[in-house]
Amino acid sequence: MPYIQERLGLSDQGYKDLKKAVFACVIANLTLLLPFVVIIQVITTLIIPLVTGRDLDTNRLWMLLAGGIFSAILYALAYKYEYQKTFTVAYAESENIRLDVAEHIRRLPLSFFNKKDLSELTTNMMADCASIEHVMSHVVPDMIATVITVVIACIMLSFYDWRMSLAMFCILPISIGIVALSLGIQKKYGERHVKAKLNVSGQVQEYLDGIKVVKAFGLAGEKSIALEKSLRTMMKEAIIFEGAVGVFIVLAIMVLQVGIGLVVWVGVNLITAGSLDAMTFLTFVMISAKIYTPLVVILTLWPELLYMMVSTKRMQTLRKEPLMDGDENTVLTNYDIQFKDVTFAYNEEAVFKNINLEIPENGVTALVGPSGSGKSTISRLIARFWDVNGGAIYVGGKNIREIDPERLMNYMSFVFQDVVLFNDTVMNNIKIGRQGATDDEVVAAAKAARCEEFIRAMPDGYNTVIGENGNTLSGGERQRISIARALLKDAPIVLLDEATASLDPENEMQIQEAISALIQNKTVIVIAHRLRTVLDADKIIVLDNGRILEEGTGEKLLAENGLFSKLYRIQQESLGWSAGNH
Repeated sequence: MPYIQERLGLSDQGYKDLKKAVFACVIANLTLLLPFVVIIQVITTLIIPLVTGRDLDTNRLWMLLAGGIFSAILYALAYKYEYQKTFTVAYAESENIRLDVAEHIRRLPLSFFNKKDLSELTTNMMADCASIEHVMSHVVPDMIATVITVVIACIMLSFYDWRMSLAMFCILPISIGIVALSLGIQKKYGERHVKAKLNVSGQVQEYLDGIKVVKAFGLAGEKSIALEKSLRTMMKEAIIFEGAVGVFIVLAIMVLQVGIGLVVWVGVNLITAGSLDAMTFLTFVMISAKIYTPLVVILTLWPELLYMMVSTKRMQTLRKEPLMDGDENTVLTNYDIQFKDVTFAYNEEAVFKNINLEIPENGVTALVGPSGSGKSTISRLIARFWDVNGGAIYVGGKNIREIDPERLMNYMSFVFQDVVLFNDTVMNNIKIGRQGATDDEVVAAAKAARCEEFIRAMPDGYNTVIGENGNTLSGGERQRISIARALLKDAPIVLLDEATASLDPENEMQIQEAISALIQNKTVIVIAHRLRTVLDADKIIVLDNGRILEEGTGEKLLAENGLFSKLYRIQQESLGWSAGNH
């Protein structure tokens, strides 16, 4: 893969478009030189009669006028072509990169998100993609095209008069050398500035996420300090970066501007010596003024490019994060689940070590135990949100590490305690369960999930937009929409994670009815704190500190007087507590 394509993370089409953009910029730059040629010819035509006493060649002036109009039209066409091949394709490629990054993030294991902040991922998708867009549209094509244009101009002018051409371009290597000396400083302070910006994004995200707590406990002053400090740090790093790099860039530009004076000095000396005519001298002075303008632009864009490379490098690191793989064509015919010698840890924190368990198909298996015992981890390992560190998990006799995660998801439905809804209609939120479902199928799932009554009461029924994360709905309503999704998907394996843990009795009863409809003839894994809700489960697995302590039916475990029996008694006693008891 070419270096530029790899560094910018461009698709093959994006790289082809970038080359076309460079070509378009070269054409635009060269056509922009044509008016100067016309102007020089006009001046020559006007001066000749003054020097020789001949009549003014008006026909030539008319021809030059036509040439000027033609060059203006040619430049307009070249600029339009340049715009299409730079800005338009840059926006399209930026969109493709964002979609590619979003798809890549979607397929990453959850272990990746333990290491990354939401604000950093948001920056990757938005700010970093915007940097690539800017590099493709404003920086790289202009820089490369300017270099090519300058080289072409240097060669052509050398044939015209090599001495004046050398005077025009000999100062350029010195300017480039000054910029090169600043590369280390640019990298150091550029990375510090980017790090400071990421810190600000994280602080803003945290402040907004916790705004309810900030207001409820009057923490505005305390919680603003960290945000204010991060903003001041970013400002300080920006000033240092701009100042340190700016000194070198300004110096390089000042040295480059000396080139115009050098052209004049050499030209005057050559005219005095009689080896250069005035029109050639005038030509070089005018062209040098035109040539140095894009060279100054290059010197200005160079540190900007290096700074943006910090962002693009971070994006490349993200896009190289390994995805979970597996067979996309796996077909499961039965749905029993087995853990065989499974060992798992979140980073360095061990959760399970060599555990074994079996979950029979077409039955309800409950996972219970104290908080932090590993109940939710088991459900997430079954869904392959993480891969185990040792041992294996089998579904229908097949190792899930050999099944493509998305293929595996086709066989599973989830109902979590923390429901995630989107700022969209009720209809579309339920359709997430199965994208190709008809409206009638969505309505049938909503009725089975006991959603019909509150949906019909909404202003636009199923077409009502429910706000960010369903903020216009109650907890019970959000939970029932989640169950409607699972009903619509109709997967053979259902995972229920604390689905009724935070609900009032009325909502709990309705949701229990909805769940009863959901789990018919399914392999069901239920995670519950309220032990009375799982007493009738076909199998109960009791966990504590990542170990399986007990297994069996509710009746059997109560009779054994172990941890399950102890937890059950504590919960029953707590039901008799009220605010008046003291």
